[in-house]
Amino acid sequence: MSPQSIKTKNLPMKITSNSPATTKTNPPEAPQMYETENDLPLQRRKQLNELLNQRLASAVDLQLQMKQAHWNVKGPSFIGLHELFDKVAEAVEGYVDQIAERIVQLGGVAEGTVRMVAPRTRLTEYSPEISEGMAHVEGVARALSTFGKEARTTIDEANGLDDADTADLFTEVSRGIDKWLWFVEAHSQAKK
Repeated sequence: MSPQSIKTKNLPMKITSNSPATTKTNPPEAPQMYETENDLPLQRRKQLNELLNQRLASAVDLQLQMKQAHWNVKGPSFIGLHELFDKVAEAVEGYVDQIAERIVQLGGVAEGTVRMVAPRTRLTEYSPEISEGMAHVEGVARALSTFGKEARTTIDEANGLDDADTADLFTEVSRGIDKWLWFVEAHSQAKK
């Protein structure tokens, strides 16, 4: 198959077969920003695109970690934790969508495939060895806490780039994550 050039209105792309630029170890370069009437300057939008794709990576990872806990939890609290972890995963899926849509609103490209997010996530790897309910509670709480801290950092970074809308989005995300962290940690906070 010979290379074909495809040019859309705003995004020139080159498709090649077996191109080293698009292998597992070399993901494709980030596409250029799309033109938009958004009044944020292009340079700020580029910085926000990078910041938001970083947070998107962690959010996608968080969603998958919640599903990992949901699928693999065992023990006397199984049904309660199984259902809780699924609700957290559903909420995080909503955050993933909002973050991705904000990237696109600013003229960027949401980079959310597993291969794109894996090297960017700031979360630690979720252990596949965990099965017992309280071990999952600890793992889920750690992941939620890490992502919550990222969300709060993003509020400040977005404000520094004069993007009140992104700051507002992450204020909402931070509130939601804190609520889910409370629900999860409540399983380990009872006095014995």
